[in-house]
Amino acid sequence: MGKPQRRKKMHSGDTHLRRRWRTRSRKKDLDEIDEDLTKKSDELLNQEVDLDKPGFAQFYCIHCAKYFIDDNAMQSHFRTKVHKRRLKALELEPYSAEEAERAAGHGSFREAKKRKLETQFRDPDDENRTKVIVREAEEEMQTK
Repeated sequence: MGKPQRRKKMHSGDTHLRRRWRTRSRKKDLDEIDEDLTKKSDELLNQEVDLDKPGFAQFYCIHCAKYFIDDNAMQSHFRTKVHKRRLKALELEPYSAEEAERAAGHGSFREAKKRKLETQFRDPDDENRTKVIVREAEEEMQTK
């Protein structure tokens, strides 16, 4: 009687390829997107025409850091779970080095601020401009 057949190991030497596959699909982290929202939102939403990017860099979701081919694709993206989850994740301030020091006992605890994010929209007055609204959640509660 013979032994059971062993499975062949065809891809045992592709670790260098796996590393490339893993980093190729890497997107921006939440802290990088938060920095874009606070400092460079106008610059990113109203980019110059770039023929190398999808949609010539005219349709950009700043919350997900993605380019789209046309306005239809971008508007349908705004209704997806992926975009809504990203908005929910961006509501809290991103984790910072100062917060890490406070957690280690070098300072007093301060709760992360909660923000109200609204998805970007086209400005009806100017067809070429897109806006993003970021408000503090506490300010909105006080006005109601």
